[in-house]
Amino acid sequence: MSEPPLQLRKVLGRREVLAIAFGAMVGWSWVVLAGEMIVRAGTVGSILAFVVGAIMVWLVGLTYAELTSALSRAGGEVGFTFVALGSTGAFVCGWMLVLAYIAVCAFEAVALPTVVSYLVPGFEMGYLYTVAGWDVHLTWVLVGVAGALLLGLVNYRGISFAALVQSVGAGSLLLVGLAFFLPGTLRGDTANLVPYLTSWEGVLRVVIMTPFLYLGFDVIPQIAEEIDLPFKAVGRIILLAILLALGWYGLVQWTVGLSLPPGSLADRVLPTADAMTAVYGSQWAGRLLVVGGLLGIVTSWNAFFIGASRLLFAMARGGMLPALFSRLHPRYGSPVAVVMVLTVTMAIAPFFGRPALVWLVDAGSLATVVAYLFVAVSFLAIRRRYPDLRRPYRTPLPTVVGWLAVTATVFFVLLYLPGSPSALAWPEEWAIVLLWVGLGAALVPGMRRRVAALGGRQAQLILGDYAKSLGF
Repeated sequence: MSEPPLQLRKVLGRREVLAIAFGAMVGWSWVVLAGEMIVRAGTVGSILAFVVGAIMVWLVGLTYAELTSALSRAGGEVGFTFVALGSTGAFVCGWMLVLAYIAVCAFEAVALPTVVSYLVPGFEMGYLYTVAGWDVHLTWVLVGVAGALLLGLVNYRGISFAALVQSVGAGSLLLVGLAFFLPGTLRGDTANLVPYLTSWEGVLRVVIMTPFLYLGFDVIPQIAEEIDLPFKAVGRIILLAILLALGWYGLVQWTVGLSLPPGSLADRVLPTADAMTAVYGSQWAGRLLVVGGLLGIVTSWNAFFIGASRLLFAMARGGMLPALFSRLHPRYGSPVAVVMVLTVTMAIAPFFGRPALVWLVDAGSLATVVAYLFVAVSFLAIRRRYPDLRRPYRTPLPTVVGWLAVTATVFFVLLYLPGSPSALAWPEEWAIVLLWVGLGAALVPGMRRRVAALGGRQAQLILGDYAKSLGF
């Protein structure tokens, strides 16, 4: 039998962990989607939608906080669901979360050339073809592919280098945000806020987007094995990251709503940048905000690349994927094969053009809430089966919180299904989900063979030292 894979290194401190989580949750979408959300729901309605999304995410975050502090192993959710639901449940949860993470990475690969086209007039050259009415150009594709290759190189160099890039990017992003929010609030026109709320159906159509935008706090469990902090602090950082993201998105909607007439938002490609231009009365201000959006792309892309790579690594280490993906670089400690596969996947996304942005948001959101549902169920099961498990961070009223988290995630899942006014679009968004589910189903026979070959050793590989204390 082969030797166990190398263990990941504990090198991340509090600042790096918070930068990874916050940077993951605040990417490019706040620049490009704010106008569409206000058109759908109104300024106050869109903020309300983010609050509703935050309640669901907060409930799930409480379960994550306790489980991550109790079972701090790479792959987070894979370990949680393995303890509660076994190998098959762990595979389904992990596989859906991989789709969510890859959707974000692909989203950023599409967003990057959008930023460049805004900053460099006449940038789009070399017409290739048309997707959903949008023309794809060679220069546009090349920038997205180059960004994917660069992110792959950053993560190939290991978690320490990737965390340094993340800290610099997240800190700079906060400065740009302050330069937008403060003067925008002071100089904005409250008449632009009317109508405050367009319709409840519009609010729901924004609500279904929020799980994708809040996605990011759950990167922390993926890197738990590399965090050098007290476990109780890790749980608190998860909850703090959710609050910071709610504050950020709420301020974006508020400032854009104050700064631009609502009737002009539907035709704007980058409404948040246009709002910054309106606040300062100069085009340079809009370009500065787009640079902030570029920083958001880097931080979100990098964080989810880290999360996806650790999640796939953990699944491979536990026999759910081929062992090749569990091999670590002898010097940098990065999962080399996983990094290469993710880089190639991201490099394909720009070929689908800008229409892929909304498709990826909605399909990734459904995958997110399905994974959250598995975690909430696992939280309740572990609480019942292992009442004496050491929990450095303990969720208050755990039974109430657990069932509320299950209820909230089921409600969100229903929002995406046919018959709901906010259902996923056919065929593009459902095609993404169904193709991914089909690929996962094709992998199940191989997964079961590897699990059977590992036998009792699988629990030790997934859970590490926790396996013995849980009786595996």
